[in-house]
Amino acid sequence: MTSAIRIGVSKCLLGEKVRFDGGHKHDRYITGTLGQYFEFVPVCPETDCGLGIPREAMRLEGDVRHPRLVTNKTGIDRTEQMMSWATHRLDQLENDDLCGFIFKKDSPSSGLFRVKVYNRHGQPARTGRGMFAAAFTERFPRIPVEEEGRLHDPGLRENFIERVFALKRWRETLAEKKAMGRLVAFHTREKLLLMAHSPKHYREMGQLVAGGKQVDPVTLYDRYEGMLVEALNLKATVAKNTNVLMHIMGYFKKQLSGDEKQELLELIGNYRKGILPLIVPVTLLNHFVRKYSQPYLSDQTYLKPHPLDLQLRNHV
Repeated sequence: MTSAIRIGVSKCLLGEKVRFDGGHKHDRYITGTLGQYFEFVPVCPETDCGLGIPREAMRLEGDVRHPRLVTNKTGIDRTEQMMSWATHRLDQLENDDLCGFIFKKDSPSSGLFRVKVYNRHGQPARTGRGMFAAAFTERFPRIPVEEEGRLHDPGLRENFIERVFALKRWRETLAEKKAMGRLVAFHTREKLLLMAHSPKHYREMGQLVAGGKQVDPVTLYDRYEGMLVEALNLKATVAKNTNVLMHIMGYFKKQLSGDEKQELLELIGNYRKGILPLIVPVTLLNHFVRKYSQPYLSDQTYLKPHPLDLQLRNHV
């Protein structure tokens, strides 16, 4: 990466005392682990839109698709205040080159999933999305988003961070002059990663790039970006990863000794059975890439999509 990877984060997750009760929800994984690789852009919709600390708690009421933001006890409607600020803040964030956003779960302003929305009888249903989170995802549908609570799930954590790094690589390609050669080079490096997420998108994106000379560069790049985001939004499963691992092994069919082939097949098989984490066969493949000088594979981001220190492929 030639510059810092910037992601938006709810301020309370960084330890800032901005919650309605004057407290915080410091997440040490975010600040301690992710903080080594990401530059944070802190956002607290409630304090940033002008509400004080402490303040009356709020909730979403009414239509799930278009709820109102209302204080719990006094019933003051803060919807217009929140949305007026959000429109201005989103304009600013458009220039911040964000590659992701981590929101605070359950928040009526920042929750991404299953946020309570109260009907006219005062009964809640976990079917909503926080007001600012909804506005952000509508404005920036191609930026990876996640809640801090869901980052404790190894699979969801890996998928989110992998998408962040992939978007940063794409943004650096976009920063260069649009040219078929650059797009082909990017697509070539990402091929196996795309295959692990969606073989369908892998094929369709290959066709798009192959016929790229018949499409104007702006349209071509936009279509490619949309398909890239769609593909990586799909989780890389054990079955799809196994297929990629076997595909990579095929590049060494004339070089590996019998013992090396057997060892690699055993590791891939044990990964497929859920006995070993993905990092084990990937580490051996990286060793073979170096040992047998495979230039095509050495450039594949699938083998090194993010820093090893994050240990995202160490779970079973």
